[in-house]
Amino acid sequence: VQLVESGGGLVQPGGSLRLSCVASGSGFTFSRYAMSWYRQAPGEERELVARIISAGDSTNYADSVKGRFTISRDNAKNTVYLQMNSLKPEDTAVYYCNAFWLFNYWGQGTQVTVSS
Repeated sequence: VQLVESGGGLVQPGGSLRLSCVASGSGFTFSRYAMSWYRQAPGEERELVARIISAGDSTNYADSVKGRFTISRDNAKNTVYLQMNSLKPEDTAVYYCNAFWLFNYWGQGTQVTVSS
């Protein structure tokens, strides 16, 4: 199973980015997996940013991103998204996609840098 993130980059404070994560693999049933975005800043532990369950009708967010970030999924495209608005310098981190059900899978990460 492969999770491939994209959409990271350098953005000014107050800007927006949309991360995508495409899942693929033999026998991998994307729709059954809870999909999450985590992030890890230098010198910090990896933390959960947002999660969406398999049916897509329940989400939860870290307090630090509530009201600014939105997670969504397209089960037909095996893709999960993270729309990030009103970005702050403290959002700077490597963002990782995670799939969890019977097994736990991770992507390689995409760098998000918020700086003027």
